[in-house]
Amino acid sequence: MRILEQFSSSTGQIALLIDPEKTTTEKKLTELVKLAEYALVDYFFVGGSTVTREDIEHVVKQLKRLSYIPVVLFPGASHQLSKDADALLFLNLISGRNPDYLIGHQIASAEEVFSLDLEVIPTSYLLIDGGKLSSVAYVSQTTPIPQNQARIALSTATAGFLMGHKLTYLDAGSGAELAVPSEMIEDIKQRLSSPVVVGGGIRCMNEINRLNTAGANVLVIGNKIEEDANFLLDVGQYQSKRKNHPMEKAHY
Repeated sequence: MRILEQFSSSTGQIALLIDPEKTTTEKKLTELVKLAEYALVDYFFVGGSTVTREDIEHVVKQLKRLSYIPVVLFPGASHQLSKDADALLFLNLISGRNPDYLIGHQIASAEEVFSLDLEVIPTSYLLIDGGKLSSVAYVSQTTPIPQNQARIALSTATAGFLMGHKLTYLDAGSGAELAVPSEMIEDIKQRLSSPVVVGGGIRCMNEINRLNTAGANVLVIGNKIEEDANFLLDVGQYQSKRKNHPMEKAHY
């Protein structure tokens, strides 16, 4: 099954976001992969705001060597590519007005992306206020959509859909204090036929259940795992129920 089809197949899927700058040792990455497989994680997303090409390529190769879980590139800049990944989110930061992130990075990477043998998914990328300044908002110099402006989020996502984007990504940002509001997800899901990915501020099982109920297809967890990798054990219980999959005994 191709990645976009898999995104669309159900709600409440789990992606683990790996920032190569924060996964600095082979041992740490190996342990994280073991926990991710135990937790029945659906995808690895790889990327970061200031990551080098070499770090992206290294982590993607290691993930493909260590695990069967699909690897999806979530790039913060045009150079964050790897031929070894399964798919690439070809992002347009359409909630902002910085031309570099609307079209500049896309042009810079277009020739190489076109030549790569991986699935390219045109993605509407919307920053949502998460209660604090995120690294992506700082680096991209764009203003997030306020939490109470679901109508703006809906209109923005609709514009991306009409321009041909196949996926909507709502991101409250790394280390967010507030996750994306349910109303934003529900409105977009009711109007558009494309899947919705949600990230930022997901720190407890209540948030995972809320976002799943709102209709998010994929939930991206990052900072929480960096702080407490054992949170994946709770994720595993949730995933086993969602997939009707018996849990195996943990060895960690």
